[in-house]
Amino acid sequence: MSGNAAPTASVRQAADSDKMDKLARLGLSARGVVYLLIGVLAVLLALGHKNSETDQRGAIQQLANQSGGVVLVLVLAIGLAAYALWRFSEAAFGVAGEGQKKGPRVQSLVRGLIYTFLAVSAFTILVTGRDSSQAKDQQSLTARAMQHTAGRWLVGLVGVVVVIAGVVLVYEGATRKFEKYFKLGEMSPGARKATEILGTVGTAARGVVFAVAGVLIVVGAVQFDPAKARGIDGALRALRDTSFGPWLLFVVAIGLVMFGLFGLCEARWRRT
Repeated sequence: MSGNAAPTASVRQAADSDKMDKLARLGLSARGVVYLLIGVLAVLLALGHKNSETDQRGAIQQLANQSGGVVLVLVLAIGLAAYALWRFSEAAFGVAGEGQKKGPRVQSLVRGLIYTFLAVSAFTILVTGRDSSQAKDQQSLTARAMQHTAGRWLVGLVGVVVVIAGVVLVYEGATRKFEKYFKLGEMSPGARKATEILGTVGTAARGVVFAVAGVLIVVGAVQFDPAKARGIDGALRALRDTSFGPWLLFVVAIGLVMFGLFGLCEARWRRT
C-alpha cells in the first residue's frame, strides 16, 4: 500500500506546485483571449460584417489569419492545453474554493475535455492552416445521434442540460458567486470593483449564449433538424435574427468581451 501511496502523494504535490499555478494562469489567460476574440467577432456580426464562425475555433482561425498569427496561435494552443491540464488536476484532487465536492470536480473534468479538443484544434490550424468547422461538426454529430433509436430524445436531453448550464451561469453572474474563487485580499478596491462588473455582466452574457444554444438543440430535436444545433455560432446568429435585431446581439457581444477581460482578471487573482 505504501508503494502506491508515494506516487499518489507525488502527483498531488505536483498538482499543488508553483508550476501548476503558472499553467493555470497561462490557461486562464488563453481562455480570456479566446472569449475576447469571440466577442469582437460577435460585435462585427452585429454590425453587419460577414465573418467566419463566431465560436472558439472560428476565433482561433481568425487569429491565425493575421500577421504574426502563427506565433500567437502557438501561444494560445499551449495555453489551452495548460488550461485543460489544470482542470484535469482539479477533477483529480479538488477545486480551490470547493474542496472535494463531486459536482465541481465533474465540471472540471468536462471543461478539461472540452479544452483538450480546442487545444488540438489550435495545433491542427498551426499544422494545416485550417481546421474543420466547429458549428458543422456539432451539426454533424447531432445528425448522427438522431439516426439512432431514441437519438432525438438524447439530443433533446443534451439541449436541456445546456439550457440549465446557461441559466446557472446567469445566476452565478448575478449573485457574484465567482468571487469565492478570487484572492480578494490581494486586490485593490478598484481591481475588485472592475472584476465584479466584468464577472457579473460577462458571466451572465455567456450564460445567455449557452441557454440559447441549448434551446436551439431542443428545437432541433423536436423538429428533427440537426442544422439548429450549431453551438455558440448558431446561438449568436439566432440572437441577431430576433425581432430585436442586431441590437440584442451587440449587447451580448459586449458581454462576451467583458467575460474575456474577466478571464484575464482570473489569470491574475484566481485561487488555483
